[in-house]
Amino acid sequence: MTRLVPRPLLRLVAVSLAASCALAPLPAAAKPAEVEHPAIRAWPIGHFRIGSDETRFGPLEFVGGLEMSSSDWDFGALSAFRFLEAGTRFVGVADTGFWFFGTVARDETGRPVGFDDFTMQQMVDEKGDIIGEKWNTDAEGLAVRDGVATVGFEREHRVSEFRLTPEDMKAPLRDLDFLVPAHELRRNRGFETIAFAHPHGIHEGARVVVSEKSLDRRGNIFAAIIEGPAKGVFTVARRGEFDITDGAFLPGGDLLLLERSYSVGKGVGMRLRRIHGESIMPGALADGPILMEADMGYQIDNMEGMDVWRRGDGALMVSVVSDDNHSLLQRNLYLEFVLHEE
Repeated sequence: MTRLVPRPLLRLVAVSLAASCALAPLPAAAKPAEVEHPAIRAWPIGHFRIGSDETRFGPLEFVGGLEMSSSDWDFGALSAFRFLEAGTRFVGVADTGFWFFGTVARDETGRPVGFDDFTMQQMVDEKGDIIGEKWNTDAEGLAVRDGVATVGFEREHRVSEFRLTPEDMKAPLRDLDFLVPAHELRRNRGFETIAFAHPHGIHEGARVVVSEKSLDRRGNIFAAIIEGPAKGVFTVARRGEFDITDGAFLPGGDLLLLERSYSVGKGVGMRLRRIHGESIMPGALADGPILMEADMGYQIDNMEGMDVWRRGDGALMVSVVSDDNHSLLQRNLYLEFVLHEE
């Protein structure tokens, strides 16, 4: 994950004061992780395009969204999430080394109005002590199946499995072979996407990993099917200046990718691209159409996490969250869309 702006001045001041008072910081593994219960304030987002009542953006229809904040410093940096129950209970990871859990609260029309029962806890080592170092806890990608979370980390590149125990998350169960040669993974451009393919599709429920911007010699993005009958490395076509920040498989077998761009002149951009499922094969170059693209004229920020789920009426939903980098200049957003497949 590329940091868009520096951390807030307040933290720098606090660090300087501690140093000037000659206070020795506690070791990172000084105590086990506690479950935090930050209070989340939320403001509804009624329109996706700023100043417009438009709701339809290509095949995507905006349903609603939230801007969120908390007085708890640890809240934020939300880099990936998955629903444990469709549209309600969720689990996620922050790239600051935290797990988070919660529930999307809704009004009588079904639109999101806030996050309830929100908790956070730091990742721990085999002894149950807080790890703390950014290098070892830069969690970016997440997939969940059968009570086990698969997490992708960058910097210290790895893909790890964890048993989901929301009140007491433990060390990983094991690390998985991600197949892509480690020397091909850029330090801050590792696995942002981990997704389970459709269990009855051509990939038979295999886990697929896609890097953010680790490029081969042709400028395409390294990815891999890390298990199953079609196990192997492939690449995703890089189109324009967008990098991949998350992805989830659609019911028909295609892979929906969330992509982000950033430049000083244009600010941030968000894009959704549908990758043809049949193009996800060892040695292949996977690609597909762009479904939607948004710039600073829309309610977006550093969009990093995404999930796909079915609403009670059968609508196929796409939810996305942003990573605020703990910056005063960025926002924590949650957005929902209906994906029309006609």
